[in-house]
Amino acid sequence: MSSQVEQTPSHSENEAPQTINTLLKAPGGTRVFFVDNLRVSLTVLVIVHHLAITYGALGAWYYQDPNRDMLTTVVLSILIAIDQAFFMGLFFLLSGYFTPGSYDRKGGRAFLWERFLRLGIPLLVYDLVLDPLVLFMAGGVHQSYWSFYSAFLLKGKMIGDGPSWFILALLYFAVLYASGRWLTRRPDSRPRTERHPPTFRSILLFVLALTATTFVVRLWWPLNSYVIFGFQLAEFAQYISLFVIGLIAYRHNWFLRLPDALGRIWLRIAIGAILSFPIMILMLGAVGHANLLEGGWHWQALLYALWESVVCVGLCIGLLTSFRRHLNTQGKVRKELSASAYTVYLIHPLIIVPLTYAARTIALYPLLKFALVALIAVPLCFFAGYVLHKIPLLRKIL
Repeated sequence: MSSQVEQTPSHSENEAPQTINTLLKAPGGTRVFFVDNLRVSLTVLVIVHHLAITYGALGAWYYQDPNRDMLTTVVLSILIAIDQAFFMGLFFLLSGYFTPGSYDRKGGRAFLWERFLRLGIPLLVYDLVLDPLVLFMAGGVHQSYWSFYSAFLLKGKMIGDGPSWFILALLYFAVLYASGRWLTRRPDSRPRTERHPPTFRSILLFVLALTATTFVVRLWWPLNSYVIFGFQLAEFAQYISLFVIGLIAYRHNWFLRLPDALGRIWLRIAIGAILSFPIMILMLGAVGHANLLEGGWHWQALLYALWESVVCVGLCIGLLTSFRRHLNTQGKVRKELSASAYTVYLIHPLIIVPLTYAARTIALYPLLKFALVALIAVPLCFFAGYVLHKIPLLRKIL
């Protein structure tokens, strides 16, 4: 995924990693349990997203079930198009939100050390241990693992492969943020004076600016092109801008001050855009010509970038305010789910790839098999994450 997200769990005693892990306090000391609960939901969506690709959606994944049909491909491709429009961007927004407070409490050196510990070590473990193991299982066992692993190393697989790209991106963002704080010598230990949260008009202007920037980026790097590491640069205008918005939002306490009414408006706009997606695809003439949407000097690419930006911003605001209103509590179960979410993000390929490979011979309609496997895979991933997170050494990192 990436997820990946300050993207996970919460440790209230120990500072949570800037990845998925944060039962931290917002400016002013208010608990933000709703952010942890939102991260858990996004982590579930990462698992479902990769299962959708497994069973028919367009995209790249370790293993893809050979039994596919057109209806399943269309339905699941629409699902992942909606997911891709917002879920990783929302992870970056949440990550950015908790970055300044972590730096304020720790200082530059301790902040970077903690990021290298909680991001760098999992990144290396994933790329050198989990990634080759998942690739080996996805391809079937045709040779010894050590022969396969030797060939894997000789190929010089890039760092940030698979879902670990998100962790690598967060590590880069953390280094850039710390460098900026050091260069400006800004020692802020408290939020600045609170500004009013963004208005509908300012958010709309941001949507238009994001659309234009995304369109320009995709002139060089269209969707589904991987230029460096595992990064799909076509999406990075969204990721970078939302991470920066998260930094600003922390200083002005926007997560707690965004009006519910504004959230409901943008949620309705996003839902309207999502419901229009199938019609939009037909109107844009993209059936059989997906390249028209992916980038280049095509009006279809511009409108698709606009659709993505509307869905992304609308769901980011709408989900934040909805979770704040309805899911800002955390009992024992939610606390455990939150605490293991980062672990789940890292290990979910190790669970779902052998599971889907083992289920390949089950004679079920692909869409039904997708739903059934998802019902099994999600709790199985969280159970595995829960068990691993109870190991003291792993808990210090994850």
